[in-house]
Amino acid sequence: MKEVQDYVFITMGLILYAFGFTVFLMPYEIVTGGVAGISAIVFYATTFPLEYTYFGINVVLGIVALHILGWKFLSKTIYAFTMLSILLGLFQQLMPVDESGHFIKILGEGQNFMSLIIGCTMTGSSLGIVFLNNGSTGGTDIIAASVNKYHDVSLGTVLTMLDLVIIGSCLLIPQFGDMLQRAHMVVFGLCTMVIENFMLDFLMNRQRQSVQFMIFSSKWQEIANAIGMKLNHGVTILDGHGWYTGQERKVLCILAKKSESTVIFRLIKSIDPQAFVSQSAVIGVFGEGFDQIKVKTKSEK
Repeated sequence: MKEVQDYVFITMGLILYAFGFTVFLMPYEIVTGGVAGISAIVFYATTFPLEYTYFGINVVLGIVALHILGWKFLSKTIYAFTMLSILLGLFQQLMPVDESGHFIKILGEGQNFMSLIIGCTMTGSSLGIVFLNNGSTGGTDIIAASVNKYHDVSLGTVLTMLDLVIIGSCLLIPQFGDMLQRAHMVVFGLCTMVIENFMLDFLMNRQRQSVQFMIFSSKWQEIANAIGMKLNHGVTILDGHGWYTGQERKVLCILAKKSESTVIFRLIKSIDPQAFVSQSAVIGVFGEGFDQIKVKTKSEK
């Protein structure tokens, strides 16, 4: 069921990406990074169908990286870039065109930057949805993962460098007009990088936000049992000493996802409405049930 859920949400993310890219970016000839950016540049310069370029490049990258990354990594990636190629073609067929055959600009003439903001908000959010469900849209992600496997270079650094090269290539294509027009395309492309990465990070970090509870209650045993049994959650019991009362008491310490906060508060209140509870945000929680520690030790390098 978890696998089915992943594929459902990945598909929803891909639909959002195809919609935002086709409706808001393509009519204004806005370029982005990644293989989608390469495909868009080829389409703007030659009118060769974007979805064919996107699919072809991903197939080549997938074959090259198969022996490096393995089938398990690429299975959802192959599904994602195949489905996205189909969706990009479908949405282009549904897009209205003007007399010259160009896509109609939904927001009107001169609204390039506003269309960029809306489109990249959608595409960045969609990438977050795909990544949160253990998927990938392929393309430069495959290159970055392959480089990261053998070299101590972060995925973000590789992706940023590739995107800069792809977007900067617009300066070398005379079909895009004079140098000033090409410079405009590059600047807009850099803006797409910023907005997409911001939305991606926002969604990823929001989903992974964790909180720490410190619970002071005379019914600490009941609360600990309820959290452990009903929520299947770990609880740490600390020994506390009240300065004013001079009494020994137990303090419950719980690390949980932010999304679980309401359930925990409701459970505490049902057992002890007078409990004293402190909730604080934590920067990161690593270990079982949370994020993995991804830094490498000296023996792993």
